[in-house]
Parts: sequence; C-alpha cells; structure tokens
Amino acid sequence: MEEVYNFIRNEIDLNPNDKIVVGVSGGPDSMALLYILNEFKNKMGLKLICAHINHNVRKESDEEEKYVRNYCKENNIIFESVKIKFWGDDNFENEARSKRYNFFEELVEKYNAKYLMTAHHADDLIETILMRIVRGSTLKGYSGFSKIVNKGNYKIVRPLITLTKDEIIEFDKLNKIKYFIDSSNNENYHTRNRYRHIVLPFLKKENPNVHKKFLKFSETLLENSAFIDREANSHFNRVFQDGILFIDKFIELDKVIQTKIIYNILERIYGDDLLIVNDAHVDLIFSLIKSNKSNSIVHLPNNVIIVKAYNELTFSYDDEQKDEYEMEIDKVVNLPNGKIIEAVNDSVDNSNFTTRLNSKDIKLPLYVRNRRDGDKMEVKGLNGSKKISDIFINEKIKVTDRNSWPVVLDAENTIIWVPGLKKSKLDRKTDEEYDIILRYY
Repeated sequence: MEEVYNFIRNEIDLNPNDKIVVGVSGGPDSMALLYILNEFKNKMGLKLICAHINHNVRKESDEEEKYVRNYCKENNIIFESVKIKFWGDDNFENEARSKRYNFFEELVEKYNAKYLMTAHHADDLIETILMRIVRGSTLKGYSGFSKIVNKGNYKIVRPLITLTKDEIIEFDKLNKIKYFIDSSNNENYHTRNRYRHIVLPFLKKENPNVHKKFLKFSETLLENSAFIDREANSHFNRVFQDGILFIDKFIELDKVIQTKIIYNILERIYGDDLLIVNDAHVDLIFSLIKSNKSNSIVHLPNNVIIVKAYNELTFSYDDEQKDEYEMEIDKVVNLPNGKIIEAVNDSVDNSNFTTRLNSKDIKLPLYVRNRRDGDKMEVKGLNGSKKISDIFINEKIKVTDRNSWPVVLDAENTIIWVPGLKKSKLDRKTDEEYDIILRYY
C-alpha cells in the first residue's frame, strides 16, 4: 500500500484546494480509495467529491447509498449521487460503465475538478486484458487501461492499479474500513465474473505475482500504441476525408499503420463500444480493399455500410433504416425511442435529463426531432458549437440509437438541448430566471 501513497504523493501534481471527483460504489476497493484520499484531503486541504451511482438493481443498493452518504457527511466530503431508473436491453456491463462515466464527467465539469479517480485495481486489469484478447481489440485495447489518462481539462487516475483485490481487502481490515459486497459478483452470469472466478485463480496459482507481469505487459503495449498512434495520425487526414478512404494512398502505408487507421475510423463511427469494434470487422474491410471488384459493399453491425467504388471506400449508414420524425412540444411528447419529454412546473434535478429555459431567449414553439446531418449545438460550458454526431460519439451512444435520439430546438431551428446528454448555453441555473422546465425520462 505504500506504493499507492508514494504514487499519489510524488507522481500526481496535487496542490491545496485541488478538486478530485472519486467514484465510490461502497465496495472494498472504492472505500479504500476514499479512505486514502480523505487522509490526503485532511493533510493538504483538498476538496473531495464522492460520486456514487445507485444502480438500483439490488435491494441493498439504497442501504449502500445511505452508508456512503453518511460516511461523507462525517468526513466533510461532498456527496453526489444518482439513481438509475431505466435500463435498456443492451449489455448491462457496458451500459453501466457508460452511465457511470457520464455522471463522473458531469461532476468534473460542475466542480471544475482536476482529477477523476477510480478504484480499478490489478485484478481488474488482468480481467480486462484477458477479455479483450479473447474478443479481439486494438493494440491499445489489449493493454486494458492506463494508470493515468489525460482528458484535456482533467485526468483520470487509478491509484490502486498495482494492488490485488486481496491486498485491498487486507488494508480495509487493518484500518477497520466498512464496505459492502455486491452479491451479483458471485454469479457467473456476467462475462467478467467468469474470468474472475475461473481464469484468475489459475493464473495466481501459477504465479502469485502475475498481476505485476500483466501491468508490465500493459505498460509495454501502451508505449508501442502511443508510437503507432503518432505515426497513424500523421497520415490519417491524407488518406481519409469526409467518410471516404482513398485506397491508392492507403495501400502505400505499412500494414500496422493501415490497421490503426481502420480502427480509428471504426471507433469514430461506433464510439467506444468495444463489443462492436473488433478485429473481425477490420478483416472484412481489408478483404474489401483487396477485392478485384471495382464496386462492392460490406454490411457491418447496426446498419453501417462500407461501399467500394473503384479507388474509394465510403463509410456510411443504410439510409433505409433511418426514420425521421419531428413533433411540437406541448405538455407531454411520447418519443419513438419509448422515452418521454414533459414540460413540468418544478424540478430539483440538475442533470442533463432536465433543462431550464427562459422564453425570452428562444423563439417558441419548441420542437423535438431526430438528428439531421450537420446538426450543431453551442454546448453549455464550452466555447463555440459542437456537432451532435460528435456528442453521440463522446457520450458512447450506440449507433442504433443515434438516428432516433431526440434533439430539441426552437422555431428558428436553434438546437437547445440533446436530452440526457448535453445542454446548450441557453440552459439556466436554478437561481437564474427561467419559465420553462423540460424533463426527459
């Protein structure tokens, strides 16, 4: 554990009054991290924001939230929580991860935090690497995850990455840190749990320090991936523009750089959905490039199509799958995706699922429709506008959901809200003047 303390003390640029968002579930890992960071808070005058997500899938969830809330109150830690009310039919693990990080990023923006810290540990890293190897991924994907990720205006830090689960639990016991065990972790229904219960014990029996080997493996891959990224990026805009890959320029490159460019294109299309982007799709694309046919087509998951026309490869969507809609917002609007936008009289919610507007700033009536090519919005807290398509990618929205996702605009076609994802600069705080409140649920 001394290694963790030294890492935080010496390798992270911490200063008094720095704000840190900490992801805390109430489990042994996150409670240990919160305990450690609370020590640094008291010594250095840091501001901790505990980010707790109540997944609302177990009867114990409310009890765990209550305990973490009280722990924060007793230790002068800011507590923020969100309770998940709706789950889709998608892969639960991926959906849960997406919801967690969306919430974390909201808090980073709200508090202007310098760091987001999570309690990922060495066992998590092993499991992630093994899952990616079996499923297929990019070179960077095979590395699992990094100890520090620079997100531009903040950094994601994982201080416990060198510790095993057993070491963390021993630390908890030594320091009398209370924690909760998620009973669903004992089941083998989820993919990660099967690796955790079957593969990991075997590896640790072969080598008790196997986690150190995987950490070294991860670091080596990240170093090589960073080099390849730099090389690929230097060629990317020359060989790929506006959804078109120029084959004659592409085939001049080394195969490693070619592969990285293809993955970059797929990741732009699919976001960070690692269950969709894999090596099988890359093989399909290379087969299309090498084909002697001057005109041919490949269908990828979620209505993505790749068309080869002589020397060009065009990445697009199957237009037949896109159903457009547009409706005026009155009191309640039932959306094609099964969700609702409702005009309400009052709300305490400050998340991206609620927006407050001043009718003086906009042109009524308001409309909701699905996105159109070229849609942009001036995002709250950012300078300038951002493409709606880029928001979908950044928020890791599935490709199948993007065409039906609601976009709210006024009578002059000014986009004022992407419900559940981002608010525009027209959103008003609770202490500002507003006369319209819209909820999305």
